[in-house]
Amino acid sequence: MTDACGRNESRSPARRVVLCADDFGLAPGVSKTILELLSTARLSATGCMTGGADWRRAAAELKSFSNQADLGLHLTLTDHQALGPLPRLAPDRRLPPLATLLPLALRGALDRQELCAEIERQLAAFEDALGRPPDFVDGHHHVHHFPVISQALVDVLCRRYPGRLPYVRVCWDRPSAILRRNIAVGKTAFLAALAWRLRQRLVAAGIPANDTFRGIHAFTPQPPVRILFQRFLDRPDSRTLIACHPGQVDEVLRAADTLLEPRTWEAAYLGSAAFEEDLATANVVIGRMPPATA
Repeated sequence: MTDACGRNESRSPARRVVLCADDFGLAPGVSKTILELLSTARLSATGCMTGGADWRRAAAELKSFSNQADLGLHLTLTDHQALGPLPRLAPDRRLPPLATLLPLALRGALDRQELCAEIERQLAAFEDALGRPPDFVDGHHHVHHFPVISQALVDVLCRRYPGRLPYVRVCWDRPSAILRRNIAVGKTAFLAALAWRLRQRLVAAGIPANDTFRGIHAFTPQPPVRILFQRFLDRPDSRTLIACHPGQVDEVLRAADTLLEPRTWEAAYLGSAAFEEDLATANVVIGRMPPATA
């Protein structure tokens, strides 16, 4: 197609990205917001906290999206209640904060079998509520990238789903893309380094994963959410995944988590006309994860 001046107006086909909301089941205000965004196709995936206060109630509503979105386990090993006994990591069943877990993992000071048992419990809770295995697995605070935890996760997935492995989210992107976005560069680069090792482990086990990842930021008012997402949408690959945290603040969320107001900023943007405009400008559509190519 050409315009009145004879210029070529044709565009290349739109790139598909997976837009995944974390923390489904954490609190009613989070679950309800994610369900609303799924119903309007503003999201294409969500990661579920099967130990969350709202999980059992909200899972019944999530079932209807099984054929429309990727539904996965948001593996939780920090800050919340474990689903079963973890004598070394959480003697009182209260999972440690990230600042405690990460150094333990980097020193290799975690019990792999203990972790396997908790991963199994969280997967079982997902299956019990939704009646099917997860489409993917990721981690609250990206814990599935950490040493020992990543090994335990691969062990469990290969044992539990030998015929149809879920994909695993990896927080990897090219250094040039991380620098170009200029959003939380240090944290993003650190996770990308961990993700490189995780991706090698997944490849060896035959477990699929996304190619590149966006969504890490500081959860502060500046830069505004729209600017963040414009950068996240810029030049995606064929299997790019973007993480987000939309929600509304309620008393359950206040009691369970410290990430509050930024959830409302993301929810407002994702439900807005501005988000539609930014998708069109970037020539991007929201969709499910395509099958991995050999």
